Amino acid sequence: MGGDYCPRCGRDASRYALVDGCCPDCQGREFHFDTIGRSGVYEKTLQEMIVAFKNGRTELGATLTFLLNCALQGSGFSDEIDFFVPVPLHWTRRLVRGYNQSLLLAKRLRHPAAKINTNLVRVRRTKSQPAMVSPAARAKNVADAFAVRCGHGFAGRRICLIDDIKTTGATLSECAKTLKGAGATKVYALVVAVAGQRR
Repeated sequence: MGGDYCPRCGRDASRYALVDGCCPDCQGREFHFDTIGRSGVYEKTLQEMIVAFKNGRTELGATLTFLLNCALQGSGFSDEIDFFVPVPLHWTRRLVRGYNQSLLLAKRLRHPAAKINTNLVRVRRTKSQPAMVSPAARAKNVADAFAVRCGHGFAGRRICLIDDIKTTGATLSECAKTLKGAGATKVYALVVAVAGQRR
């Protein structure tokens, strides 16, 4: 249901346009996550639902997670996941919002074996990513913003990061870099929507 998209960056792409598993737009770009699954693009109704979900309409989580479960089943990596890891909010943002939207999504995912692991934490409050215009600014904004708790259990495991939106991939990539530094063997990403379709 997510349409044809690049498994590296998640942007719309014909399967015939992929070279070595990448679309022309992400050739030569480095992502620390191995592949991505998505439900759709960050436009129109889906965009409105995600924004509302992040701003108190938590009942929309049921619909968004239905879409996310469909994306998971079509991702090609569903059978390779040991842990679902929601992208963490800094504690100050979580206090203001009252919840981490990525954790709410992760809690509704259906999987026969994978558990939720919240031992990836955000240790530095970053500026809001939508305020960052360029991919380089976004990457700099989240550099070294994440860490893992003692006793994290990520070593030798295959992780699936959960988030609502992927724009440039800077946050997901930095999370994956941290997880691989903690010993994770594979890090996948699963998002409700991918933004930035227009180049």
